[in-house]
Amino acid sequence: MLFHELPMPGAYVIEPERIEDERGFFARWFCEKEFAARGLNTAWPQCNTSFNVHAGTLRGMHYQAAPHEEVKLILCARGAVHDVLLDLRPDSPAYLRSHGFELSAENHLLVYVPRGVAHGFLTLADVTEVLYLMGMPYVPESNTGVRWNDPAFKIQWPGPVRLISPKDASFPDYVHPAGIQIAAGATTP
Repeated sequence: MLFHELPMPGAYVIEPERIEDERGFFARWFCEKEFAARGLNTAWPQCNTSFNVHAGTLRGMHYQAAPHEEVKLILCARGAVHDVLLDLRPDSPAYLRSHGFELSAENHLLVYVPRGVAHGFLTLADVTEVLYLMGMPYVPESNTGVRWNDPAFKIQWPGPVRLISPKDASFPDYVHPAGIQIAAGATTP
């Protein structure tokens, strides 16, 4: 496996190394030893799937609040998504920055999302399925998110949002953990 560190501490795009022949290919997308050697999470107590019927479906930007922050390992098993990570860790040099890339059934890439980073995606194809390994079980009272189009983040989405849940559409403007609302284009304290 090839680990490509993103410009966000602890976040990686993982490229499985393929062994190919006339049948297709074989590849590992998780190896406890290789993850542990990089100090990454190796315990995955929960696995989820997100099935999306239509292109233009947006899910996100989600995370679990302290003390139940979660690590995620994400793979697009069918279709394609524009996947986005948003760093919400105030002590991170990438605080409030986002990074987007394509995950698809064609490129077989995975993304490792560290604790304190919100995650979301926009489907690029009809009939898209995303698989998640979760480093922490779901805790409903810690489930939260930030709005996908909050001007404080300037996330660049590659196309129109055609379908979004009322919950995801109604997250409020982001407020810094010190209680300061972040205005569009402002820098953080």
